[in-house]
Amino acid sequence: MEKTPWAFLETFQGSFFTGTWPTLPELFRITVSRYGERPCFTIYEPDRISLSYQEALGRIQAAAAWLLAKGIRKGDAVALSGKNSPEWAVAYLGILFAGAVAVPIDYQLKDPEMDLLIKTAKARILFVDEEKHARYAAGTAGAGPLEALVSLKRGVGAYIYDLDEPTGQPAEPAPPTESDLAAILFTSGTTAQPKGVMLTHQNLVSDCFLSQGNLDIFHTDVFYALLPIHHAYTMLAVFIEAVSVGAELVFGKRMVTTAILKDLREAKITMLLGVPMLFNKVLAGIMRGIRAKGPLAYGLIAALMGLSGLIKKLFGVNPGKLLFRSILARASLSTLRICICGGGPLAPRVFRKYNQLGIDFIQGYGLTETSPIINLNPKEHYKETSVGKVIPQTDMKILHPDERGVGEIIVKGPMVMRGYFEMPDETAAAFTADGYLKTGDLGYLDDEQYLYLTGRAKNMIVSEGGKNIYPEEIENEFQLYEEIEQILARGFLSDKKKRAEGIEALVYPSREIFREALESGDTEQIRGRIGEIIQEVNRRLLPYQKIERFSILQKPMEETTTKKIKRDTV
Repeated sequence: MEKTPWAFLETFQGSFFTGTWPTLPELFRITVSRYGERPCFTIYEPDRISLSYQEALGRIQAAAAWLLAKGIRKGDAVALSGKNSPEWAVAYLGILFAGAVAVPIDYQLKDPEMDLLIKTAKARILFVDEEKHARYAAGTAGAGPLEALVSLKRGVGAYIYDLDEPTGQPAEPAPPTESDLAAILFTSGTTAQPKGVMLTHQNLVSDCFLSQGNLDIFHTDVFYALLPIHHAYTMLAVFIEAVSVGAELVFGKRMVTTAILKDLREAKITMLLGVPMLFNKVLAGIMRGIRAKGPLAYGLIAALMGLSGLIKKLFGVNPGKLLFRSILARASLSTLRICICGGGPLAPRVFRKYNQLGIDFIQGYGLTETSPIINLNPKEHYKETSVGKVIPQTDMKILHPDERGVGEIIVKGPMVMRGYFEMPDETAAAFTADGYLKTGDLGYLDDEQYLYLTGRAKNMIVSEGGKNIYPEEIENEFQLYEEIEQILARGFLSDKKKRAEGIEALVYPSREIFREALESGDTEQIRGRIGEIIQEVNRRLLPYQKIERFSILQKPMEETTTKKIKRDTV
């Protein structure tokens, strides 16, 4: 029988934990027993500051003891909001060590939205970054009465690492079990009634290990927490995954290219997780540098890239790392072992070029309600157009498939949420009668259980001929065009009598590429080039997918923290 990545847990079952899966506090203690002296949480400010796993445990236990002394008990909600940092990670785990429920909140939300989430979750205490500390310290926020406020930044209020030690008899925590609630994650910042996804310790820990069934990670890896850590993707796929194997976690605070490249180089990052926009920009910079060498050099490198990709596909070896060592070093990517793209499908051409350059590049899929990973491409057998193979112990089906096999993706497994916080009707509506979670995403499975996404059910357009059109498939064709910063495809009523829908595109052009045209007010130049790109893409699309009209936007469309356009606001 093949050994699983979580088989080592059997050694600790009965001593460190008694359930099917350890809780997150139990998992952290297991890792400390295995790799206590290894680096755990690291940041460059600009000099390297790092906590070992043993040191991090001390900070976490101190935060938990302080919470208990403040009267926090098992099941109470404690909110935290701030930029990526070791302090954020210590606060999150401290909350769980106290037996409480963590409520991570996007620090970029507007004040009323953040207040609403704190109030909805009934959070008693708030850990917060310096930007919003003063407002909550003044007691003027509309979040309801908070019993205490803790700063995640030294020099601002009661700093998390300098909290007063509890006096008298210390309160004993009531340790959580694997079925207890670990976190409430709100799926969006909105002034409407927000949905809080309830995830248990079993949800998060099982997903952490089962996803490793499709991808090997090691204690020698260095993960980079660049995307906001409050989001399920970074929280699980970077933070919890790193902790589970004793890897180092480096926190990136700014989505600025120079800062990212500096961190990648100095920290010797091996695991980089990002969203399509990030990987598109990095690749565009690499290819720009190659083109600058001239047509002859570019042609030679392009041919070698094609050969490298073919060798990897046929023989399973990756020659690109050696062939393009200098190119990768200049791009600060030479230490990368694996790149994982989530938060939306990536153009297959981007996927292909990274693999050709020698970086094992794979895609995954999931949603907050599934903790979030349910599909991941094994690097040994990846498929460029798929978002990944269904991970172990996951039952995935396609509901009401059409002639292409496309239908709504539904799923069962230990990573599926308990439900929405205090929203029984919405919870019931999210599941089928036989207990499968309805993802709201459309796609199809092949005979090897690899998933192919086509779009969101609510975004689907129906053509005059009755064809189902998925705008995300159209938008993905534009990922490699640097001239386009954002694009959104949607239906418009092209024939009122027939109720037929055509397709239009809203385009926000790159301010950097079109700087001179914008300064001179030459909007026709911008419109002309965007029109050429749309015509070029239209030639690749099926007849019923073609874009009939487009508009140039003066302002960017609102995005989520994983850089998806908020379609409902456009």
